[in-house]
Amino acid sequence: MRLPYGRLRKLGWGGKRVICRVSRRQDRRESGRSAWGADIPESSFTVLVICLHVRDLRPRSPTMAEGGTDGNQPPREHPRNLQGLLQMAVMAGNAEPGQTEPMSDERRQWLQEAMVEAFRGQMDEVEQMKECLRILEELSPGAERGESSEETHSDLDRRESALDVLAELCENLDNAADFCKLEGMRLLAHRYLEHEEQEMRWRTAHLVGTCAQNVPMVQEQALALGCMRKLLRLLDHDPSEAVRIKALFAISCLVRAQEAGLQQFLRLDGFSVLMRAMQSNVQKLKVKSAFLLQNLLINHPEQKETLCSMGMVQQLVALVRSEHSTFHEHVLGALCSLVTDFPQGVRECQEPELALEELLKERCQLLRNQEEFQEELDFCETLLRLCFHSQPEENNMDR
Repeated sequence: MRLPYGRLRKLGWGGKRVICRVSRRQDRRESGRSAWGADIPESSFTVLVICLHVRDLRPRSPTMAEGGTDGNQPPREHPRNLQGLLQMAVMAGNAEPGQTEPMSDERRQWLQEAMVEAFRGQMDEVEQMKECLRILEELSPGAERGESSEETHSDLDRRESALDVLAELCENLDNAADFCKLEGMRLLAHRYLEHEEQEMRWRTAHLVGTCAQNVPMVQEQALALGCMRKLLRLLDHDPSEAVRIKALFAISCLVRAQEAGLQQFLRLDGFSVLMRAMQSNVQKLKVKSAFLLQNLLINHPEQKETLCSMGMVQQLVALVRSEHSTFHEHVLGALCSLVTDFPQGVRECQEPELALEELLKERCQLLRNQEEFQEELDFCETLLRLCFHSQPEENNMDR
């Protein structure tokens, strides 16, 4: 039996009440690490609950409490924090079959109650999602009459709150899948992704991305409903910075590790939209766009020829020539990814009119001995080596 990935509520722990929650955030999943910062076997989440009571948290006998079955082992300490609990779960998951003792009736009853409580929490969340969708499906009577009364504003507040709740619930993988089964994604795509209120648009884009992260079924449904086209339009043209940033987040969730999403992105000229986002005056949008471009180049090197034919090398170099900022680190990272193992990209960087070698050497001089720009400096030196077979004028061995 598999425990729902998400919240495990009010589990008994030696007479106390414990709430364990594993949240699914983008930055954690990008790094492939858990909320506790450690790599976890998939089976350990189930073991995490079982071991709370069955394996380690209660001494099985006076002898074991004092130090193992033969009395010679050091006493076993109970975990005092989440990291300790996680370590215990991993150890329990890797234990040999012979080490497992028969489960007493008391422990079996406790485990059954804990499992029932966990699944009851999951069902409660499905009901919450249904209630939020009922709110979002309602037609606003005030809006229908053309009113801008407090009633209409109150109605918008309710809808915004419903989207916020759904975004929180859909961080759970199971909830994200259930949300789509309840036709939630269809409602977002048809009524809210291009809503007249920007507060609704950015919340909707955020919810689309939250649901789509690493859930192929959700990604496929969002793509089939035309979300990619609408999200690219929001990224390219929406007057709200928040909407554009959230649209980029959702696009990222639909193209990374999703071949169908990437193909739609390419057909809709997504790279051109991404470049225009990098040329905007919104720093956060520029950084995230460059980061996505770099990621796509690393994972899809077959797209390098397409990008070179679009003049991407020249446009990236032009961005590096703009007033220096932390954004340049990500632009240079994307440029490094574009030329690595790709002779055409190297040749374009060597074009005399770009004067890239001189620019990189000047940038190395500017950044040397500034620890906060170490990554950018490394990218500059890598480009000098790859494209010009040279190093900056001053050797950096003293760094």
